[in-house]
Formats: sequence, structure tokens, C-alpha cells
Amino acid sequence: MNNNRLDSLLKILAENQTDAFVLFAIAKEYEAIGNVGEALSYYLKLKNHNPDYVGLYYHLAALYIKLDQKENALDTYEFGISLAARLGDHHAKAELMNARQNLEFE
Repeated sequence: MNNNRLDSLLKILAENQTDAFVLFAIAKEYEAIGNVGEALSYYLKLKNHNPDYVGLYYHLAALYIKLDQKENALDTYEFGISLAARLGDHHAKAELMNARQNLEFE
């Protein structure tokens, strides 16, 4: 794999294993190159280390949908909606609610 951005992010992560932005960016990079297993792994690391990173839940749920794990996706949307409400992030809450509703009606 020749992905300079991913290599750079992994080096940065080595200095701070719990950096939320870097974990998220690595997950997105793996997802972009089609490595959904590694993407899922990094999303879950992010959730474990930084559960209040509200931007995670939309993307994690979308990955669960790609993996044909509808129940995990719905649970992830629900958790994200509750978190966004608790944090007062109305934009994230609305996006998560819309995505959840779209999935429920598929």
C-alpha cells in the first residue's frame, strides 16, 4: 500500500494513541482505500478512547450499513443522537436522526 497520507497519520498516532482527530482520519483513509476491516477497527478505537467525539457516529453507522449490519447501525445512530442532544450539538443530532430515519424506511 502506497498511501503517504495514511503513513503520516499512523506516525502521528504513534506519538498520541488516543488523538481523536487522528484516529478518525485514519479510519476514513482505510475506508477510502476499501479496507473496511481496518476502518472499523479505528472507528471502534476512537469510540473506546473518545466516546464524546460526536462526528464518529454518523460514519461508524454508515460503515455498519456497508457491512450489512443494520441493527448495529441503528444502535450507533441512537447512541450518537443521545450524545449530540447531551452535548447540545443540534446539527449533528439532526443529521443522525435523518440518517436513522432513512435506514428505518429502507
